[in-house]
Amino acid sequence: MTEAALAGLVFLPLLGACLLLLVPRQWRTALVLLVVVPLPVLLLPITAVVWQQQAVQMAVAGHALPLGIVWRVDALSLLLLWLNAFLLVFVGLQALTRFPPATPAGLRFWPLWLLLAAGIHALLLSADLFNLYVTLELVTLAGIGLIATSNRPAALQAAMRYLLLALMASLLYLLGVGLIYAEIGTLDLYEAGNLLEPGLLPATAMVLMITGLLVKAAIFPLHAWLPAAHGNAPGPVSALLSAIVVKVSIYIVWRLWFWTAEGWPMPALELFLGLLGAGAILYGSALALVQKRLKMVIAYSTVAQLGYLMLIFPLASLLAWQAAGFHLVSHGLAKAALFVAAGNILASLGTDRLRRLAGLDQRLPLDVFTLALASVSLMGLPPSGGFIGKWLFLQAAWEQGAWGWMALIALGGLLAAAYLFRILALTCFHPRSHGHSSRLREPPSRASLAGLLLALAAIGLGFASAPILTMLASAWPGVIAP
Repeated sequence: MTEAALAGLVFLPLLGACLLLLVPRQWRTALVLLVVVPLPVLLLPITAVVWQQQAVQMAVAGHALPLGIVWRVDALSLLLLWLNAFLLVFVGLQALTRFPPATPAGLRFWPLWLLLAAGIHALLLSADLFNLYVTLELVTLAGIGLIATSNRPAALQAAMRYLLLALMASLLYLLGVGLIYAEIGTLDLYEAGNLLEPGLLPATAMVLMITGLLVKAAIFPLHAWLPAAHGNAPGPVSALLSAIVVKVSIYIVWRLWFWTAEGWPMPALELFLGLLGAGAILYGSALALVQKRLKMVIAYSTVAQLGYLMLIFPLASLLAWQAAGFHLVSHGLAKAALFVAAGNILASLGTDRLRRLAGLDQRLPLDVFTLALASVSLMGLPPSGGFIGKWLFLQAAWEQGAWGWMALIALGGLLAAAYLFRILALTCFHPRSHGHSSRLREPPSRASLAGLLLALAAIGLGFASAPILTMLASAWPGVIAP
């Protein structure tokens, strides 16, 4: 049953993407629901096995290594699988209103959406350096296609910039994979960790691969594609890009660093990666403070919040690992909620310029409430999931006497409060007469409900932290054998 569930996570969305191009248009909505809704159900037997055995693996088509493809799930990959399934269902509620499957726009959108889902699932299951490359390319190309579905010149330009930078990043990663294969003759992620020894060639390969992945993850200063792509993509696409797509590249970096290169003495590189995270937090927050559009504020906030995920390298402890993993999930839920609400506001007003948002709390209270709830988590206020992640980071830094990192984490929270309270002040405390036009279209209720449920999940995550932290502890490198 577990193997069937693993296969279903990848092949069900792939099959759905193909069938959407063949079935009559009146069946397309039902087909989308039949593909997306069962995805969380498929994760239940996998979760039960991982909870008991800490990991589960499967040889695809029964062919084992070295010629076959082996899928492997531990608590870290399972956590991201749950995040992606949750996002596909709830962000999909907004996408159904924005891109009805029976329309020509829906026919362009939904096959790419399902291909993206299949690519993310396959990436999170992969335990092979080359298969990680293949699946990451599928995720990237599907994401680029989704950005371009709005058909706006700015979105097309952003998609092209993303494509060019992603191609360069892919070449860097693939070159590193080739060097590792030439050195040890295997591409298995975990076997490579046993065979690779520190040296010039392995270190060069690791730097090439990590650099390429940091471009795809939009880590400062390699983030040039992200603000325009997230700020100009359709609302549901921005939500998925920010919440999960950029995270899977960081997920691969973690796998390379803590599994393939486990035990390598690299203190200078650890500090350098941490400083990139610090630069991301400060730069992204500063740019978010001066943006004039709501979606651009949220986009630069993503640049800032991704910086926290880089603090795992200089802090490198179980507590920091739990903090980074928990922050990844809580940020994904909160940022998806923000982009869904921003997409609803943009569709209602025809603009997301901040000066037009005055008095919006009286006209779109549900979407403004969603913005406020999601902001609570991003700022790191209790009892939200964002608070748990930042508190664990502070504890990890405190235990190591890393006062500089503690100051950075606290400052990042204050800066997040500054740019988010700026939005809330404009929407709630400025007179309506200086705000938006009276010709406001109410967003569909299920689109607003989708954002609210995501924001509530980001808050509720703070009350359900214990089992998640326990699972993350079991996935910390060295706890379980690959």
